[in-house]
Formats: sequence, structure tokens, C-alpha cells
Amino acid sequence: MAITEDKSRRNKRKVRELEVETKPAFSDAVNLDMVSDDEGGGDDDQDADTDHEVEDFPEIDTGSDSEVGSEESEEDEEDEVSEEEEEDESEEDEDPSEEGDSGSDSAIHIFPKVKSTISNITGRPKRVYPEIEPDYESDSSIEDDPNRIGNIPLHWYDDLPHIGYDINGKRILRPAKGDELDKFLETMEDPASWTSAFDKNTQMNKPLTAEELEIIHRLQLGENPDAAYDPYEPTVEWFTGKGKEEIMPLSAAPEPKRRWLPSKWEKQKIMKIVRAIRQGRIVGSKPKTAQNTPQFYAIWNEPASNQPPPLPAPKLPPPTHAESYNPPEEYLPTEAERKEWENAEPEDRERDFIPQKYAALRLVPGYERFIKDRFSRQLDLYLAPRVQRKKLNIDPNSLLPKLPSPSSLRPFPTYQSLKVIHPGSRVRCVSVSPDGAWVVSGDETGVVYLWEVIVGREDSKIGAIEWCPRTDVSYFVVSVEDKLLFIVPPNLPSAVLSSTQNALTPAPLPPPTTSPIKWASTSRAEDDIILTITLPAISGLSKQITWHRRGDYLASVSSNESQVWIHQVSRRHSQAPFKKIKGTIQLVLFHPIKPHFFVATQQYVRLYDLMQQKLIKTLMPGIKWISSMDIHPSGDHVIVGGYDRKLCWFDLELSEKPYKILRYHSRAIRSLHFHPTYPLFASSSDDGSIQVFHSRVYNDLTTDPLIVPLKILRGHDVNDGLGVLQVKWANKQPWLVSAGADGKVVVWCSSS
Repeated sequence: MAITEDKSRRNKRKVRELEVETKPAFSDAVNLDMVSDDEGGGDDDQDADTDHEVEDFPEIDTGSDSEVGSEESEEDEEDEVSEEEEEDESEEDEDPSEEGDSGSDSAIHIFPKVKSTISNITGRPKRVYPEIEPDYESDSSIEDDPNRIGNIPLHWYDDLPHIGYDINGKRILRPAKGDELDKFLETMEDPASWTSAFDKNTQMNKPLTAEELEIIHRLQLGENPDAAYDPYEPTVEWFTGKGKEEIMPLSAAPEPKRRWLPSKWEKQKIMKIVRAIRQGRIVGSKPKTAQNTPQFYAIWNEPASNQPPPLPAPKLPPPTHAESYNPPEEYLPTEAERKEWENAEPEDRERDFIPQKYAALRLVPGYERFIKDRFSRQLDLYLAPRVQRKKLNIDPNSLLPKLPSPSSLRPFPTYQSLKVIHPGSRVRCVSVSPDGAWVVSGDETGVVYLWEVIVGREDSKIGAIEWCPRTDVSYFVVSVEDKLLFIVPPNLPSAVLSSTQNALTPAPLPPPTTSPIKWASTSRAEDDIILTITLPAISGLSKQITWHRRGDYLASVSSNESQVWIHQVSRRHSQAPFKKIKGTIQLVLFHPIKPHFFVATQQYVRLYDLMQQKLIKTLMPGIKWISSMDIHPSGDHVIVGGYDRKLCWFDLELSEKPYKILRYHSRAIRSLHFHPTYPLFASSSDDGSIQVFHSRVYNDLTTDPLIVPLKILRGHDVNDGLGVLQVKWANKQPWLVSAGADGKVVVWCSSS
């Protein structure tokens, strides 16, 4: 009986499959099946009866495959199509009734409804299905994502008006975005804005659900995101069920043979070690010899050698007269001192007690601070580290650098030998001739003194004065207003006078240049001013004049525009090497050996190469305002002075920062000068003093220069806050010439 029931069920299933294949749409077949199920679902008896009936599988007409029956088959197909159309019309008539039935399954709308229309092409009726909308009722796994671009990077759409495509292939336009102010106002107006997150696919803020907020909150607290997760759940005994030891093993495989056979590989390794021991390549450790040391010894007889003995506790200071029960009268405090002691803080008191006087020792009461003092003493012994500090007996003088005695560094100027006074004026500049026989000085009233003859007088202020360094000629240059005057001293030998005139006024004058500076020479019969250089009117008074060591080039610095001019005497040509320079130029200098040019501004010293016309380096002295500068005759060292009392020594081969900074003056430094032949240099200041230093520079580059202060020369008075304005050394003697604001020009000579 069971076999017949199974056969009947199979036959029913096959009939239904054939019916489904003949239907034009899958959804109609499903609806028909559901309707048939609904109709038959109310009568269980009929289903039971039909299950017991045996239906035969429909026979297949083999004649339909022949050519003879082709026409009949076509007629049968047309009849079947007409029957299907009639069935569809009947189903459409029955749909309203089914929709009205609340108990039917068609009201659930599991599948979309079908509309029947007449095709414009074939003229036959056709079914039109509505467009599929992937909503929350859909089973799609991406119902929340309208943007269907997949894993394509979103930054590819940054320059496009859309952000992707939907399921129908239509563009999804980029939503409008406000600025930061709009976002701020939105967060202020919407109290639930903090519960949203930015969705990259839709480019919009998406509200978070309560479950997502709970997950974020748990992650912030460092907890597991899953609230149902129990980290303390009981251990599952996988190998012993319910805590009972299993009798049968997990694996009943027999033991492998390799576990009880000797290993051939280990035998080879052992034999290799045995051969190495026999050949002497592996030597074992020697046995330790027994030492003749006693087994027991007294550990307290002598301290251990590796540990120092414990330090004794510090002793208490001995009592003083104030702690006596009968102190002298001078140790007893007065009423004012007693009140001051009582009002003071315990930490500020000189003593922890007040001295008292008793007639006899038996009248002394108990010490009330005894327990507190003993406790403090115990704390000191317990907390204070017991470290034995070794005192270093070092002479403070031995820490100072060892400098040679000034007497061993002679000669240097020590006394005043000659003094020339410019009455009622400040002497601003002074210069010494190359042979040391002449000294020329100029003051603010325009007077130039050539010792011991007054050379001339001008009506204007003198800015600078400098002697030509050549030894075959004899003349000096004076800056007055916007002019440079070349003056020849009187009483010169005929040969020197002739060479001087030929150098300044040669017979065939060089051709004139297009420079704005004018060169004009006077008659040779005149013995004072023989040549004049007229600078542009806007240049003003030249505040500095410096010569090149060969005596053919000189440089001047104008006071108004801080412009630098370089003049060549042989060609009567002038030029401005700098069109524009940073900062205000204070003074310039030529390098004594190389074609280099030093330019000092207010805070920096720049070194230029005149041949290559480029900047070599910039020295940073750290001075607020540079006032003076000079170069060592070797050309490797530079000293720079400032109005902030600093004197900086630079080693050009070492660094761009000062090698040493000296502070020996109490006021601003006005002038610096190296001696041409002796290891000396001098500095003058507004404090009225002159500092003389010994400065020896060694040929060995690994040896630092030796700088020793030798003498302080005081002979000038401070006038209106100004002291010694300029100092110059004589070329061949250790003599120093100084010019001061008090109108004095002093020559300082050495005693030996």
C-alpha cells in the first residue's frame, strides 16, 4: 500500500511540472498552484481521498514527432493557446473576489501583480509586470544601498555631478552640501544630529539605529560589541564530557616504529662528536683543584674586602653657652626679642628654645621638647644618606688659565710721552705715516694738525683722515663734506716729493670716465692740496677712509646713504661695488693678502670676493651695534667691537661665530687696531681708557691664539659721554697714538 501511495505522489508532481512548463509565466503557475492549494486546503477529506487514488502518468504521443502529424500538432497548439487565454480571462475575473477575501494568501502580495494589455506589435494580449523596487520587503542583501557602483573608488566621481548609478542604471546626483556654518546651525537646531554618521556611498548623513549606537558606546568603553557575549561563561570540557574522564582514547592508532627504533641521524651526530674528542678538537673543562681553605671561619674578625665599612652616624653638635642652665647675661633675651621669637614661624627661628637662667641645677625642670628632638634625630639617622664626601683641596688660582707675565711680553706702551691739544674741539680721527715720523689729526672744527706744523684749516667738519701706506710717497687723505682731499706734508725730501707728485698728478693724465665722481688736480707748485675727489652731493661727509695695502686703491663710506666707493688713484677711476646691500654700512676694510673685502653692517660682517664678485661668508658677532673692526696682518683673524661693550675675536678658518668674547670696557667701544709688526692690539672706549692686549697667533693651526691683557692706559677725560675716539699704532715702534673727545692727541711709548 505504501508503494502505491509513493507512486501516486510522484505522478501528481510530474503532472504539475508539465502544467508549469505549458504556462507562459512563472508567476502565474505559482499563483495557480497557490489558488489550487487554497481551494483544496479547506477540505482535508478530499486530499486524503485523492492521495489513495492512483493516477497513471500521461502517455506521450510519439506520432507528434512525425511529419504527417505536424499539421495536427499545430492545430492542437492553437487550441491550447486559446484555452490558456480563456483561463487567463477567467482568472482576471476571479481576482477581485480573491482580493476581497481577507483569508486568502493573495492579499499578502508576495509576488507583483500582473497587468494584461494588447501588444502593439503582435496584436495579441500580453502580461506587463511592474518595475521591481528593491525595498525593505525585498530579499536583496543590499537593499539599504541605492548606489550600485560596487567596489569602485568614490574619489573617481569627485569631479562629476553624480556619485554613482542606481539599480536601473540611472545617475544618482550629488546632494547639495552647505558650508561649515550651515553644518553648525544644523547641529544646533537638530538635537539628534550627533546620532548620525556620514555615508560615503550616498554622500549624506545617515541616522544610526539604537543598536548601532549601543555598539559604538560599548566600543568606547572598551567592551565587547556584542551585548549577548558572556566572557565568563563556563568552560566547555571538550575532551571530558560533563567532567568525566573518557575511557577510550581520541586516537587508537598504533605506535609508529620510529619511536622505539634507534635514530641513525642521532648516531651520526654522536660519532662526529666522539671523533672530535679523540682528535683533540674538543677539550673538556679541567677539574677544579681542591683549595687549602678552612671550611669554617669567623666572619666578624675582619670586614669583607669588597664592601666598605659602615660609616659612623653623624655626631650632634656640642652644646653652646645659650644651652647652659646658668648662661651669661648677654645670652638672655630681652622682652622684645622674646616676643619676636614667639611671633616668628618655627622654621624662621634661630634657636628652637629660649635661653633661661636658674640659680641651681636642681631647679632645672624637665625638657619639654625631649621626645620631639629624639624623634627628629632618629628621622635624620634613618633618612639622611650616609655618604662620605671627599673634599677637594684645590687652589682657586690653579683653575685660572696660566698666562705669561706682562713683563715678559715687552715692549708695549706704558707711559705718555707727547700730547697735542686741539683747543675747544673733539679730535675725531688720527693717522700715522708709514715711516712713523709724521702724525696727522683732525678735529670737528676742521683743523688738521701735522705734527709739529699746522698744515691747513677748513671751514667744515672733518670726517676721517688716513695716511697712504706706500713708503716711496708721502701724502694723506682727508674727508671734508663731500670731498676727499689729497694733502702732501711740507719739508719732504726732493725724491719723495717728486714721486708723490708723479703718483697724484702724472704728466699724461688718464682719460676721464663716465663716473659721477669728479677728480681734479691743482698746480704742482702748491705743497698742500694736490688732488681733490668730489663725491655726489647726496653722499654727504665720508665717515671712514681705508687703504689697500699696495696704496693704489682706497675705499670711503658715505654718512648719508651709507654708500661705499672704491677709488683707484693711478687711473683716477671711482666705482660703487654694491648697488644694494642689506642693513646700514658702518665701515669697510680690505683683506691684507687676498682680494677680499669686509663690509660691516650694524649686526653682521660680510666677506666678499672682489675677483669672483660673490659673498664668501657672513660673520655673526652677536653685537647689537658694531662700532669698529680690524684685521690681523696674517689675514686669518678679525676683531669686532660694538657699542654694547663687547669685543669679539673671529678665527676665519674656524667658524662664523666668535672664538672668544672679551668684556674689559665699562662703556661703548670706539676703536680697535692691530699693530702691523708687533703681537699687540689696542681698544679704546667711552670710559676714557685704552686696553692694550698681547695677541700672538701661531702658525700651527691646532694651537689657539694667545690673548693676554697687558696694560690699561688712562690719560683722556670723558667729555659729554665720549672718551677715546680712535687709536693708531706706529708701524715700526710699539708706540700708540690716541685721540679723545677732550681735544687731546696723546702718544704712548714703551719704557724699553
